[in-house]
Amino acid sequence: MSKLNSFRELEHLRERLREQRKNITTTVIVCGGPGCQASRSQAVIDAVRDELSRQGLDQSVRLCATGCHGFCEQGPIIVIEPGNIFYCQVSPEDAFEIVYQTVMKGEIIERLLYEDPESGARVKTESEVPFYRAQDQQILYQNRLVNPCSIEDYIVAGGYSALIRVLNNGTTPENIINEIKSSGLRGRGGGGFPTGRKWGECREAPGDEKYVICNADEGDPGAYMDRGVLEGNPHLVLEGMMIGARAIGAQSGYIYVRNEYPLAVKHSRIAVEQARELGLLGDNILGSSFSFDVEIARGGGAFVCGESTALMASVEGKVGEPRAKDVHTVVDGLYHKPTTLNNVETWANVPSIILNGSSWFASKGTQGSKGTKILALTGRIKNTGLVEVAMGTPIREVVYDIGGGAVNGNMIKAVQIGGPSGGCLPANKFDLPVDFDVLSAAGSMVGSGGMVVMDEETCMVDVARYFLTFLQDESCGKCVPCRLGIDRMLEIITDITEGRGRPEQLDLLEELADTVSQTAMCGLGKTAPNPVLTTLHYFRPEYEAHINEKKCLAGVCKALITYRIDPDKCTGCGVCLRGCVHGAITGETKQAHVIDAQLCQKCGICRSECKFDAIQVV
Repeated sequence: MSKLNSFRELEHLRERLREQRKNITTTVIVCGGPGCQASRSQAVIDAVRDELSRQGLDQSVRLCATGCHGFCEQGPIIVIEPGNIFYCQVSPEDAFEIVYQTVMKGEIIERLLYEDPESGARVKTESEVPFYRAQDQQILYQNRLVNPCSIEDYIVAGGYSALIRVLNNGTTPENIINEIKSSGLRGRGGGGFPTGRKWGECREAPGDEKYVICNADEGDPGAYMDRGVLEGNPHLVLEGMMIGARAIGAQSGYIYVRNEYPLAVKHSRIAVEQARELGLLGDNILGSSFSFDVEIARGGGAFVCGESTALMASVEGKVGEPRAKDVHTVVDGLYHKPTTLNNVETWANVPSIILNGSSWFASKGTQGSKGTKILALTGRIKNTGLVEVAMGTPIREVVYDIGGGAVNGNMIKAVQIGGPSGGCLPANKFDLPVDFDVLSAAGSMVGSGGMVVMDEETCMVDVARYFLTFLQDESCGKCVPCRLGIDRMLEIITDITEGRGRPEQLDLLEELADTVSQTAMCGLGKTAPNPVLTTLHYFRPEYEAHINEKKCLAGVCKALITYRIDPDKCTGCGVCLRGCVHGAITGETKQAHVIDAQLCQKCGICRSECKFDAIQVV
């Protein structure tokens, strides 16, 4: 396609592309996100494409390989429109049936439908699947509409209409900023800072050279919200950045992508190249006075590079270390120029706000937290994946209505929200809404949106130890409170989990965590003690049991548990004996076996192999 030189040419291209697709009667949408790719979705795509060609349906049926749909554990996923027919766990061998029976004859393939675990009934449409039914997908839904590598798909779906609107002569940068302010959009990357206010401060900052940055350095364990959006709809993010650049007066931008996200890097680069080719990036975009271009910067692989000043140092080619924010980055940012940095999800919200109006966005959510939020729902729960809900949705609804509750029938004990710097909230706090201010007051945070569900077999002391270990590895070490404070907190909690804990250490641990939270230099250091503070506050009896009774109530901390075989339950089948690589189990066939505590390494293999629940943790 040739370069577009005016708004009219872009609209004519949109009309022409839509005209070319008028003959399409059916669309077969195949999820091509990483979760589905791990289940051979590319082989499914190839098989369906070959079958459509063999049946001569190339012109009337559109095959669209999209980004993530969210329900990763059910992949590969296919949605057929019209009809919203939802097939899951599809294999390449199913391609003939899907094309012949469903596409050509309109028949439903029962075995490929989702089975509701509660009722056992097969669900025909995607909108009926409980996982999707309880959501309010605004951003994630757009993944289904486009092939992420096709700018034509994005234009047909209405893409870059918001850009046209803000480039019209009647729309000033101040109008854009006021619209974002009125919407109530807050940063989705962690702190929840008001986006419109950030843009306004950057526009008012002195200097002609300014930057916008998309932070896609998503380093939280178990979090992949930004990845799912950038991989699935990179042009949406790019359009949001263009609008932000127009608002603050920037001519250059960067998408800082985590290097461990090769698909996001690839799709971002393709999107930038396609936009340049069409004249949507570069000088005098669409014949206007607005010039703007974007570069892709690959992350340095450090968790701390998700912090704004460390990220900017990394882009500049320096070590990714934070610096003190005596002067905010909207005034002194990248290359010491005024810079606006927002994460992927924040930028992705911008085009819809411009097209639908600030009141539309503000109609969702709570007084202080507007719009929707994407969450990565993981842990010991039936339905895992990417979830998008209106702000204000209770945690309970996310865990039970969308997540389906515990996967193994155990009682759910807690959720950890907001990544490794988030806090752990007990089940009696599940009525709290997903809200920046409410969760912060409870000791947690919305953060980037990670939500890890934990059941009664989870030791909360061990959870705090796990996250401190991660944060210790990822601390840049620049400031003393973070560098030494995390080390000391981890040392104390390690003592507790290994049976060396003393009662007076709990007060010391709490005091130390509070000191780090108040004195660390950057936001990551200040929030690092959250797992410790919340587990101490909400699950103190578990700490006390570790110290006073030398007992791990969840049976997780190896130093505090012993495996024994219940002679009344043991059948003498010998499975545990054969599975024990340490030779710690002895016994004759059809007689109760015995575990030698001196040889037992507490690996848990015997317990997982026993079908009679005879091996117990004491």
